[in-house]
Amino acid sequence: MKATGFISLWTLVSLPCGQVANPAEHEDVVKHAIKLHRGKGAVATQRKQWVLESCRKLSGLLRQKNVVLNKLKNAIRAVEKDAGLSDEEKLFQVHTFEIFQKELNESENSVFQAIHGLQRALQGDYKDVVNMKESSRQRLEALREAAIKEEMEYVELLAAEKHQVEALKNMQHQNKSLSMLDEILEDVRKAADRLEEEIEEHAFDDNKSVRGVNFEAVLRVEEDEANSKRNASKREVEDDLGLSMLIDSQNNQYILTKPRDSTIPRADHHFIKDIVTIGMLSLPCGWLCTTIGLPTMFGYIICGVLLGPSGLNSIKSIVQVETLGEFGVFFTLFLVGLEFSPERLRKVWKISLQGPCYMTILMIAFGLLWGHLLQIRPTQSVFISTCLSLSSTPLVSRFLAGSVRADKEGDIDYSSVLLGMLVMQDVQLGLFIAVMPTLIQAGVSTHSSIFKEILRILILIGQILFSLAAVFLLCLVIKTYLIGPYYRKLHTESKGNKEILILGITAFIFLMLTITELLDVSMELGCFLAGALISSQGHMVTEEIMSCIEPIRDFLAIIFFASIGLHVFPTFVIYELTVLLFLTLSVVIMKFVLAVFVLSLILPKTSQYIKWIVSAGLAQVSEFSFVLGSRARRAGIISREVYLLILSVTTLSLLLAPALWRAAIMKCVPRPERRSST
Repeated sequence: MKATGFISLWTLVSLPCGQVANPAEHEDVVKHAIKLHRGKGAVATQRKQWVLESCRKLSGLLRQKNVVLNKLKNAIRAVEKDAGLSDEEKLFQVHTFEIFQKELNESENSVFQAIHGLQRALQGDYKDVVNMKESSRQRLEALREAAIKEEMEYVELLAAEKHQVEALKNMQHQNKSLSMLDEILEDVRKAADRLEEEIEEHAFDDNKSVRGVNFEAVLRVEEDEANSKRNASKREVEDDLGLSMLIDSQNNQYILTKPRDSTIPRADHHFIKDIVTIGMLSLPCGWLCTTIGLPTMFGYIICGVLLGPSGLNSIKSIVQVETLGEFGVFFTLFLVGLEFSPERLRKVWKISLQGPCYMTILMIAFGLLWGHLLQIRPTQSVFISTCLSLSSTPLVSRFLAGSVRADKEGDIDYSSVLLGMLVMQDVQLGLFIAVMPTLIQAGVSTHSSIFKEILRILILIGQILFSLAAVFLLCLVIKTYLIGPYYRKLHTESKGNKEILILGITAFIFLMLTITELLDVSMELGCFLAGALISSQGHMVTEEIMSCIEPIRDFLAIIFFASIGLHVFPTFVIYELTVLLFLTLSVVIMKFVLAVFVLSLILPKTSQYIKWIVSAGLAQVSEFSFVLGSRARRAGIISREVYLLILSVTTLSLLLAPALWRAAIMKCVPRPERRSST
């Protein structure tokens, strides 16, 4: 048996070494190799003779390859010692010889890789799917590495071609006298070459050996080839990097973020078209919702639905649109904080801290109970309950925009309580994102390590509380010593020029956002605190800044709500409408009842009447459940079906929120104090 395996191995070695043959001869050779591997089809003398001839051919090719390599080495040494050649000519010739050496070595390696791969396939079991999958993975890795090597060789050939052009130019310059203009252009060309070498980042070579980096097969789609029939030259296609798109085997699409040549400005035309399309379609959608009495933000969500994957599918840069929409959240929370003075914050801070914590604990308890009854894993139950316990801060902020807060003397303003609780939920969101990796590990851990995971969660909670204390201490220092002089300086410098004021306020927002992010607290809290700190400078300051920032907030909010619509799938909602309506109503009613119960315990007796309005504002599900759900789905905490259910329930709860809010306002607020936004 060993002799047969040895003979078959050498037979496989001989397959790539023969002369070029037609397909019929190839088929005969393959059949003969398989028979030899099985010990059939030929007598021993014939098999021995064939193997000897094949081995002789293979050894001859290998000897010839070694002879050529020695000649190349001698040629390289001769070129390096040739004093009659310029440096550019030497570099070009040596580079060409080295490329040929690599080509010979890679060809030899490819032969033996093919031999080993075919040997594994012949020795494998065709019924063993796992073994076939492993063989396929190994072949895929080999192909990826081969593609990378070919790509590198092609780049080296381009460099050799460049060196050849340089050598020809130097020879021409030596043979003729240059004019003054030619000498200037030659100096500029050399300076440009040095600039390219200085700013070029060898990102590919630097990262290909980094741990965790995988080689992937991708398709590169050029805008010219995809959308037009005209024939572009290869050079034009290679230079048009700003319009190309990469698609991997998982159907993920990528766009250029940083070109190799940074001296040429480029624009992401996909992103520009997406923003233009959203801006144009948002106007009629917003008008339609205003006409039928709905908030305009639902028109923007409808715009996202129409343009998203479930509609026309015309948005190409979904991630970039969502990223820009996040700035709408930042500026919305800044304006919320601008109306939320530190005095009001001190008045309701206990309620704002206790209410969301109690509600989250109760939601998790109910989630674990229902999960036990429905046989759902505890980690999945905790995640779903936490997602559903969050409420939408941008949505409620739009409800409260332009509201009148002339509450009774001594009573607590319901808008202050509601905004305070929502901001605390944003802090909880940051805490939950930080705890999520531990939650993922807890889902796959054994019972012996559960105690360690609980200890890690407690440590994380302690770190978050410490970070919150540090943030509020920093805010106290800024309010006392820095914010006043800073604003006065901005106001002085911005007389007749609002750009300085807008830029200064925006920089302060981003500073607070960065600080809270570095301290592992939610970025949204930093934006809110920036507004609250500036509001401490007085009503006139608040009005001036609000008039400058509101237009920016409104435009970015349109992008944000449109990005929510990109994740709404009407067909799925229609297919499962009965189930989704039942789940949505159950979640809304549960959140409303729990909020009423918690607020009944923590609100003063004189302010008990506001619990209905605050509960109505907290009854929907936050749009950040989209973010948490996508992360949990990638991590394997929840399935695809649960993820779609969370998205659909969140969307329907946001659609029900205006009706519930309006009903609470009509019932609990006297007519002169009702919100103009409703």
